[in-house]
Amino acid sequence: MAAGQRLFVKVTRVSLPQVKDKYPFLYLERGRLEIDDSSVKWIDSEANVVPLPVATLNALLLGPGTTVTHDAIKTATAANCAVCWVGEDSLLFYAAGFLPTADTRNLKQQIELSANPEKSVEVARRMFARRFPDADLQGKTLKEMMGMEGHRVRALYQTKAEEYQVGWKGRKFAPGKFDLSDITNQVLTASNAALYGILCSAAHSMGYSPHIGFIHSGSPLPFIYDLADLYKEHLCIDLAFALTRNMAGRYNKQKVSSAFRERVIDIDLLARLAEDIPDMLGVKNARRRGK
Repeated sequence: MAAGQRLFVKVTRVSLPQVKDKYPFLYLERGRLEIDDSSVKWIDSEANVVPLPVATLNALLLGPGTTVTHDAIKTATAANCAVCWVGEDSLLFYAAGFLPTADTRNLKQQIELSANPEKSVEVARRMFARRFPDADLQGKTLKEMMGMEGHRVRALYQTKAEEYQVGWKGRKFAPGKFDLSDITNQVLTASNAALYGILCSAAHSMGYSPHIGFIHSGSPLPFIYDLADLYKEHLCIDLAFALTRNMAGRYNKQKVSSAFRERVIDIDLLARLAEDIPDMLGVKNARRRGK
């Protein structure tokens, strides 16, 4: 191959692994993302070069001090790897690039369900049923179910505080004042933001819109917040109280990132999302019957 010539291998959607089979995410900061021949490579602040197998990644989370070339974005999105821009160590979720999808079937179903008041409440009811498996939610309004959820989460915070013997004065977060929060709230904020990034990239990859929700409204990513509540108890809330005791009064972002990543992989979050989203929308059985 002539010097300077690049070899771009055509990647087809058929050849790509499904979302459920991919590695959840890689977090990168203080470096450069660019192309070397047909592969994406990461050059860190010490000039170390690391090839990135973007076809097997669900998302790249780009933190502070990151630069990226046009070709790198083009190659990542062709491989159906989402690119998200986040704060330090995924502390804040800023934006995500839209991925090209094979068709708009999933988005169309999501819009149709959201636009129908009765069907929208049914989707919300299925989501709440995951948190209230023994409750009879038939006939409950969205407002009533949201009230139940509020009581459940407050009780859950208190239960976890007692379980891990951690002091708890309530959920508090002031944008831009992360360091003023106590350790538990800091871990909650960081893990929540990282979870939003993963869910946003997965939703994009599967052809859904983060902006069309069924429970949350008036926020930038209502569907992401809807989904996050299905997994927060283990991935964020339990993690926050467990780490508070473990970190002994000093916030350690490396421990938070590592522990959160371990839990995401342990529950196989992407595989669960591939099942849970169609299940929550009530379209899984319809698809099976159509096969």
